[in-house]
Amino acid sequence: MLRFLRILPLFFFGFISAQEEIVHSVYFEFDKYSFDDKQAKEVVDFIKNSDSTRIESVQIFGYTDDIGKDDYNFKLSTNRANAIQSKLLENGVKNKIIVTIEGKGRILIDDDIVDNLPEKRSKNRRVDVVLNLKELPTLVMPGFYHSINKNHVVGDHIYLDNILFERGSSRLSTKEKAELDKIALLLVRYKNIHFEIQGHVCCTPPYQKEAIDKDTKKRQLSINRAQAVYKYLAFRRVSKNRMTFKGYGNTVPLGKDPQYDRRVELVITKI
Repeated sequence: MLRFLRILPLFFFGFISAQEEIVHSVYFEFDKYSFDDKQAKEVVDFIKNSDSTRIESVQIFGYTDDIGKDDYNFKLSTNRANAIQSKLLENGVKNKIIVTIEGKGRILIDDDIVDNLPEKRSKNRRVDVVLNLKELPTLVMPGFYHSINKNHVVGDHIYLDNILFERGSSRLSTKEKAELDKIALLLVRYKNIHFEIQGHVCCTPPYQKEAIDKDTKKRQLSINRAQAVYKYLAFRRVSKNRMTFKGYGNTVPLGKDPQYDRRVELVITKI
């Protein structure tokens, strides 16, 4: 069990409503639909190393280059897709999650405007394995909130679930700034709330409590994430007298998907 700032919360998950896609491509030799053991292992690992609880479905689409007749290319692209399906089934991937196996035929290109035409064609002789993943569920935890309200007490956590940084980064994206704009408006309204901005990281070895920020090259990523939020809220007219910031490294993981640990939280310190 996890100790989270000396509080032992129970974790629950809300409903899931959307999908995301990730794609792995297998490339073939000209006029072939066989592939080597290394490629086979990579495509099988692509499925098996994914979070099985999030896999909604698998789609397999075969393609060819633009050389040859349409009928032949549709057959070749279908054979490529079927070859990938067979390899996945041989290695224990359940047939029921593979919802599409389709040969798309050739991919046309304008050979008079494409640089390095042979390389372009080689990239079109492929199968795309599309993994449709359920959206990460929203964490629902006692004492944890997803926005600011007027009834907070000291110790409440405001979990900014739409602000999950890229790995190794402390930069706020345009989307994340838009989320902070909403939080800032509420903080300006509820002027009695004082809080600490807590930065976190994921995916570091146990002997390294902090991660390196790829922009600064310094091992202070969680601090930089917290400071980035601090600076942006100050820019949006939240008084600096109400805010502090601190990096917690990897010392308080949520124990769920690592993406959740690339987070920043607000913790109420004074009302």
